[in-house]
Amino acid sequence: MTIPPIDTSFVTTGPEWQVDAIAPTPAEIEAGAGPDAVGAPSGASFGELLGDSLRSLQARQDEAARAAQALATGQAGDPTSVVMAIEKAQLAMQLASTIRTKAVESFNDVFRTTV
Repeated sequence: MTIPPIDTSFVTTGPEWQVDAIAPTPAEIEAGAGPDAVGAPSGASFGELLGDSLRSLQARQDEAARAAQALATGQAGDPTSVVMAIEKAQLAMQLASTIRTKAVESFNDVFRTTV
């Protein structure tokens, strides 16, 4: 069985491939991060970027927990915004989990590579 060659002419630079920046969380806004500061490469180290991403994830989780508690106590005026906050937190956690899994798999592949 032969494997067909990979088509290298596949272009992924069109406007349909552009991803908009994620809007800052309320915690990021309070910390002074504007829309241009979120996700912008600032020459920071990988560790700093990873730490910032984890803090952003935690902020989304905290925001979702506050929104759910406000809904449960009857203080939330708009249930749609609560559902959106929870969904954003869930998607952020799924993304973080997927990235972690891929990183561990990559590390294991490199570890198993014989020289």
